[in-house]
Amino acid sequence: MVVCQGKSVLKGIAIGKIYLYEKQEYVLEQKQVADAEAEVARFEAAKETAIGQLDDLYEKALAEAGEEQAMIFDVHKMMLDDGDYLDAITGLIRSEKVNAEYAVHTTGEQFAAVFASMDDDYMKARSADVKDISGRVIRILAGIGDGSIASEEPVILLADDLTPSETVSLDKSKILAFVTRNGSANSHTAILARSMNIPALVQTDVELLKEYHGMDAVVDGLDGKLYLDPEEAVLAELVQKKEACGRERAELEKLIGLDNVTRDGRKINVYANIGSPEDVDKVLLNDAGGIGLFRSEFLYLGREDYPSEEEQFEIYKEVLSRMEGKKVIIRTLDIGADKQVDYFKLPKEENPAMGYRAIRICLDRIDVFKTQLRAIYRASVYGTAAIMFPMIISVKEILRIKEIVEEVKAELTAAGIEIAPVELGIMVETPAAVMISEELAKEVSFFSIGTNDLTQYTLAIDRQNQSLDTIYDSHHPAVLRMIRMTIENGHKGGAWVGICGELGADTTLTKTFVDMGIDELSVSPTYVLGLRKAIREI
Repeated sequence: MVVCQGKSVLKGIAIGKIYLYEKQEYVLEQKQVADAEAEVARFEAAKETAIGQLDDLYEKALAEAGEEQAMIFDVHKMMLDDGDYLDAITGLIRSEKVNAEYAVHTTGEQFAAVFASMDDDYMKARSADVKDISGRVIRILAGIGDGSIASEEPVILLADDLTPSETVSLDKSKILAFVTRNGSANSHTAILARSMNIPALVQTDVELLKEYHGMDAVVDGLDGKLYLDPEEAVLAELVQKKEACGRERAELEKLIGLDNVTRDGRKINVYANIGSPEDVDKVLLNDAGGIGLFRSEFLYLGREDYPSEEEQFEIYKEVLSRMEGKKVIIRTLDIGADKQVDYFKLPKEENPAMGYRAIRICLDRIDVFKTQLRAIYRASVYGTAAIMFPMIISVKEILRIKEIVEEVKAELTAAGIEIAPVELGIMVETPAAVMISEELAKEVSFFSIGTNDLTQYTLAIDRQNQSLDTIYDSHHPAVLRMIRMTIENGHKGGAWVGICGELGADTTLTKTFVDMGIDELSVSPTYVLGLRKAIREI
């Protein structure tokens, strides 16, 4: 038995087998081949494998997202069978006697450049598709996996670290728990683990040994331990611990259907944070009053190109419809910092957390911003939608946002598209926003305090820097005073105020927030009932 210590992200017990998640690096090289026909045959075999993968992806997307979303994989299949594309690859292999990987890459880049230069927007978008299918064939030729989990049973994922994009791309139904050697308990990957309601450990002192792959293991999120090949007595004890967690959960489920009301009659809205439509199941299961934070940026991660207006519309429509009139607050695109997306081509920054991110990108790339706003307003008739804008530091930004919103509404109305009233609010996550919060409140309907970034900026501590985790203190008096000031000033300016950061789930502070006058707390779905219990005991 090997026992490893880590930092717990979510309490709970997971029992299963280890799946060693290794990132395979590939460096493209141009090589000469002796037998061009054998290389052509190798390429054609890889192409057939790729078509099989696309068939599987089509069926998965059809079941999970509908025919419209699945059609992209049919498009990829057609492009992969395009005569000109295939002739260019095989011709290059035969004429230059080069390896198939190089021929596919070169041809893909050439075809992508042609599509990108076209005037038609639809044809321009095919540029990314060519790169995607070429990359798929190259990975098959090179024997590189696609990052999927090759296991029939759910597993405990063991990795050096995981980016938000990787976390989003993984098949969640196959994951019992995350365990990483690196990473921060305050990262977005950790936040995703909490939203998935699975135990997770970061900064774990475990070696990534191949012999661990397939080994029986237990993740103890209560004590922050990983047990590899646990002894029989230890396993029996952990099974009992897991059963106790189940009993505790059963007690909390007795609160389903009850109000979030303190003993002296104060009502607090308890909402849930989500990152995808799949998370709505957990929101409904845990009886949240609404969605206080829909992290829309996760729709942009794990893909090769921008999500279209139609794609976003269908997703927002699905979430709003399933919530049946309960409020859904959609945060506009919050890309940047630790959430990097290649196709955005963001500049390299020394300090990205304080750089070109969130609303700063949206107010610079108006077309991207308007696409998202159009999708939200089109979907607004299917439920109760609200929009909040991240990383606000000035009244000037809000005024510009409201101008763009009015333009979008006017365009949709002129096109005969029905829209519904949508509440507008902002994230308060910078000291600047706190200090002018009374003025900001006059321009919006609500505030949602992002305690993760507010703590980071108030304490001047990078929340991704694991070496600073010991001094990252979200209970710091300065942070709590910032929250109190925001609530008081928000109410003075006529806005209701909520908290959507991870601190909202900290039940040791629930009474403090209620005493401050908080109107709403939005947390990962798994924390909703525990928070309800804490509120009802105040």
